[in-house]
Amino acid sequence: MTTITETRPVPATPSRTAGSGQKVTGRRVLRSEWAKLWSLRSTWITLTLGLLFLFAVGVIAAVQYRSMTGPGKHLDPGLADATTQSLALFGVPFALVALGVLGVLTTSGEYTSGMIRSTLAAVPRRLPVLWAKAAVHGLIAFVLSVIGVFVAFLVASGILSRTPIAMSVTDGGVVRSLLGAGLYLGLVAVIGVALGALLRSTAGGISALVGTFLLVPSLMSLLPRSWRTDVTPYLPSSAGESVFALHHTAGTLSAGAGLLVLLGWTALVLGGAAHRLVRSDV
Repeated sequence: MTTITETRPVPATPSRTAGSGQKVTGRRVLRSEWAKLWSLRSTWITLTLGLLFLFAVGVIAAVQYRSMTGPGKHLDPGLADATTQSLALFGVPFALVALGVLGVLTTSGEYTSGMIRSTLAAVPRRLPVLWAKAAVHGLIAFVLSVIGVFVAFLVASGILSRTPIAMSVTDGGVVRSLLGAGLYLGLVAVIGVALGALLRSTAGGISALVGTFLLVPSLMSLLPRSWRTDVTPYLPSSAGESVFALHHTAGTLSAGAGLLVLLGWTALVLGGAAHRLVRSDV
């Protein structure tokens, strides 16, 4: 006699993995991106270079100016309008490249290595990943840049004391200018993150960044004078320089207007990156 027994499938017990049962929140995504950023060797190298450019180039410019002010010395015509603030911030364009390139690598590197699939599997809504990357890298770039420019200015002001352009940090507009330089570099870092996510190519993102901030302003000289006057102040680089300029001349934007223009460019690139991240496959 055969006995037939009914077997019911036993529900599989889900394995308990690290992080199981935890809801994906903005804070956890930020912590994840923070940990990923500091785990890369390129982060330490690039940030160190950025700080070195800010400090060393500014100090070298101050030393060069001081060497031209002694008896029998002739001041270079290119430094005739220099101030302690402008010399201390001489390294901003160099730091811009370092911090912007790191921003590009932050996102394009994940697409190159394929790690982006794991990232988006953990955060299916996708956009929080982009916001977290931009926020983390932008904040780090801002803080380190502010430290770098303040140290560079303090050292430069010591070197340039007893010269016609001597300034101190308590002079009008100096603190605003130094904070503006840090904000400018922080937003450049965010633009780098957005370019990396938009183009998904390290070479393409770096080329777009360098072309936008360094090459395009030089090419403005090829335009008719009337066009150049109308267009140049609204370029990302020109708007950024207006943010930390100590004095504003005719044809340049005020610090507030420059910041708004730069924020507009940042939002535009971030919006493009967000659109592609949502609409396209990995």
